[in-house]
Amino acid sequence: QVQLVESGGGLAQAGGSLRLSCAASGRTFSGYPMGWFRQAPGKERDFVALINWSGYSKEYADSVKGRFTISRDNAKNTVYLQMNSLKPEDTGVYYCAASLANLATLRRAEADYWGQGTQVTVSS
Repeated sequence: QVQLVESGGGLAQAGGSLRLSCAASGRTFSGYPMGWFRQAPGKERDFVALINWSGYSKEYADSVKGRFTISRDNAKNTVYLQMNSLKPEDTGVYYCAASLANLATLRRAEADYWGQGTQVTVSS
């Protein structure tokens, strides 16, 4: 059974930092793109950051550019999201996702696998 398990969410103050991790099990994703999405209360799920299989190509939502960094460790089958300079509008449930296709597919949230989500709350 394939699972994506997020961790590292929690409560942070504005200007603070959090690091999310997503550990995959059940199959290897070393050859596939992975990413992070978030869903704020009452809003749709939007992409935050994507990374291709090698880690060479990365994409970020405009709202997080310069503050968030996505990375991956294929040996550990894990993807990370380092979040700095957090803002209250970063609050939401953060989901890890993986696609067996390509970055464009994943960008459209057409993931093959989703994690269960981890809550991030940023207080002002």
